[in-house]
Amino acid sequence: MKFLIQRVTEASVDIAGETVGKIGKGYLVLIGVGEGDTREIADRFIRKMLALRIFADENGKTNLSIKDVGGSLLLVSQFTLYADCHKGNRPTFNGAGNPALANELYEYIIAECRKEIAVVETGRFGADMKVSLVNDGPFTIMLD
Repeated sequence: MKFLIQRVTEASVDIAGETVGKIGKGYLVLIGVGEGDTREIADRFIRKMLALRIFADENGKTNLSIKDVGGSLLLVSQFTLYADCHKGNRPTFNGAGNPALANELYEYIIAECRKEIAVVETGRFGADMKVSLVNDGPFTIMLD
């Protein structure tokens, strides 16, 4: 499993010209599911993501979590996080989980995050999405 977490001041996902997910301050999280990933692994990633202290406190130190600042989540499925570019110039995606597993875990992650965070927006699994963001910092972290 891979979470690419970007701290944002705003982010959105458009599909065919329609905005399907939009947030203000929070995280845009690109989620890659690999073969062999489980709900237990997803739970570990969710706990780590929600506990990350990467928002500034009153002294400008990164001491606050997304919960501490009342931030939102925009969760987007992204199998290309499993791109393997070691051979040739065309990436392979052999490490990515099959679509049925990936969609099931993506939906699970969304449901679990909604138990903890008031505003959780999403992209649409398997869709051609246009993702826009204003990366705050920039601050980007890969959990894998």
